[in-house]
Amino acid sequence: MAATHANTRLQALIFDVDGTLADTERDGHRVAYNAAFAEAGLDWDWTVPVYGELLAITGGKERMLHYIDHYRPEFQRPDDLAGYIADLHKIKTRHYTELLRRGGIPLRPGVARLLNEARAADLRLAIATTTTPANVDALLETTLGHHSRDWFEIIGAGDVVPAKKPAPDIYDYVLAHMQLAPDACMAFEDSANGLRASLGAGIQTVVTINDYTRDHDFEGAAVVLDQMGEPNQPAQVLASRAPLNGVSVLDLALIERLHRQP
Repeated sequence: MAATHANTRLQALIFDVDGTLADTERDGHRVAYNAAFAEAGLDWDWTVPVYGELLAITGGKERMLHYIDHYRPEFQRPDDLAGYIADLHKIKTRHYTELLRRGGIPLRPGVARLLNEARAADLRLAIATTTTPANVDALLETTLGHHSRDWFEIIGAGDVVPAKKPAPDIYDYVLAHMQLAPDACMAFEDSANGLRASLGAGIQTVVTINDYTRDHDFEGAAVVLDQMGEPNQPAQVLASRAPLNGVSVLDLALIERLHRQP
């Protein structure tokens, strides 16, 4: 990972989506996959524990293929398995966006506060995720409003790069479009695969864990928190490279302080 120098000004914040902006996995994507399987006449059921295991595989289409290979070896594969999975994934995306539009998935504590603080400070914003652009758009629209997509200078999502996290490609893609050096940015992730991707691109990273990722290895993160926090819902610091006594929210002042740490 490239070293960050104290005189490098923080210019941009780059966010993962699923698990970072919102707890979308257990009660969002998992539910949508099961609805898609039922619609397709499949008896597949991704329980909470099974889905937790499948999250080790990044990318929805890749996750379904892994499930077939390792959980359903008896499945009669169609001649065009890739096309079958792609069609199934489109059905899942429809169910997921419908769930979002019903208001079923709120942002995590502190996310809207931090985004608004960053916008007020004229920091550049971007997204680097493995989920599809339609999923990103639906989440932003239903939680932050119709024009919130415009807050983000670039949304690196889905299949715009061939190798998904933990490969750094999606972060490299975003950095190239923003014409920024890694040490001018901070990344925000929730999983070990996401952290490996951001660190692989040379970007210092804040981690906010969730129920599925609390036992992951987050070595190399600038700080690990249980959430970003609100004044009435304080964050808990789980690990940090620098002493952070008395921290209760992840605000811009703290991010800039973390960014200055070597």
